Amino acid sequence: MSHRSSAAKPATDAGQALTEKQWTNGDMANETRQIRRVALLAFALNLGLAGLKGLLAVLSGSLAITAGAIDSATDSFASLAVYGGVRLSTHKSQTFPLGLYKIENLLSVIIALFIFFAGYEIVRRIAGTESVTVHVTPAILILLIISTAAIWAFGRYALRVGRRTESPTLIAEGKHRQVDVLSSLVVVISAALSYLEVDFSLLGIGIDRLAAAVVVLFILRAGWELLTEGMRVLLDASVDRDTLEQARKIILQEPLVSGINSLVGRNAGRFRFLQADVIMRTDNLSKAHAASERLQHRLREGLAHVERVLIHIEPHQEERLRLALPMDSRHGQLSRHFGEAAYFALVDLHTQGYQVERQTLLSNPYTTVAKGKGIKVAEWLVEKKVDTVLAKEDIKHKGPGYVFANAGVSLQRVDQDTLDQALAAFVSRQAADTDREA
Repeated sequence: MSHRSSAAKPATDAGQALTEKQWTNGDMANETRQIRRVALLAFALNLGLAGLKGLLAVLSGSLAITAGAIDSATDSFASLAVYGGVRLSTHKSQTFPLGLYKIENLLSVIIALFIFFAGYEIVRRIAGTESVTVHVTPAILILLIISTAAIWAFGRYALRVGRRTESPTLIAEGKHRQVDVLSSLVVVISAALSYLEVDFSLLGIGIDRLAAAVVVLFILRAGWELLTEGMRVLLDASVDRDTLEQARKIILQEPLVSGINSLVGRNAGRFRFLQADVIMRTDNLSKAHAASERLQHRLREGLAHVERVLIHIEPHQEERLRLALPMDSRHGQLSRHFGEAAYFALVDLHTQGYQVERQTLLSNPYTTVAKGKGIKVAEWLVEKKVDTVLAKEDIKHKGPGYVFANAGVSLQRVDQDTLDQALAAFVSRQAADTDREA
């Protein structure tokens, strides 16, 4: 059976459902507005820098400044595409019922292609044989420094917002601006050396062309990183290992879950999609459905930007049974009281032949608790993945009994006084039940 995440929750989880809905409709919309605002600011900044550097390139005749102008002009078009893509990314329709989340990653790839194009233009100019005299004035140098500072400040801002919202587009934008700072510094240094009339060449290549070549290396590196990261998501690469491990821990905390067959996830834009195949120790459809609803809520609450959770449930195929018995002493004497028992024996039986595989004795950690010790002990045993509790005390209609019922743990009363006698009686009953079914 399979269950998909939905906004509707059982009545018992009404408060949690409201919290989840508020996060989904409120916080997510706020994040989207932040992303759009940063993308629009990126477009305005890049367009302004392209115009400024273009003017400075004309005034100075510098190939390095021309390379910077081409880079900024390319970025301005890419930023405009990012802005449009972010507006479309959360749009859903009959044609795209799951949304257009991957469009953000697609645009990251497009940005990378723009970057490669800018690099090609610069290389083409470096390879040209035309000789140009570079003329840099103090005003040009100051404006280049100011533009570099603006790029640095915006890059840090875009990265901060991108990491907070987990938007790959804004993270890409911020990283690109960081690379732009380095390349802009190369341009500033080149312009400063030209202003100081420092004559330097390598293999016959002057300072200005060398600086342009260094800018190309930065551009190619940034483009390659964005291209590979964007393609990973477009090809449905898995979410990171730490996120999957967190999801695994959250799933295993559910009392009804006895195991996980598979757990996979993928990213689409800044959103995550998870799919889990879990084993539950219940044949009750209502209980299994309620457990899957709890898992969906806890995964969306415990992990950021989980858009959809698909839980596939399989009934527990028992190969072993774990029994819990309250003990008065270490010598096998059963306790007449459940919550006040000094020890609990945990016995693992193989379902074929009901042979004892393992037997451990644990001290009751709640014997000194003043109130609610029975419920706390029951919750503790559920965490130990107990399947059946054998007890002399009738706790079916008490707090511990309700805890066990919700967790799919069966209760059986016993009349025996020792552990060995109770185990022998249990094995005899199970064998008799097996014979009747056969």
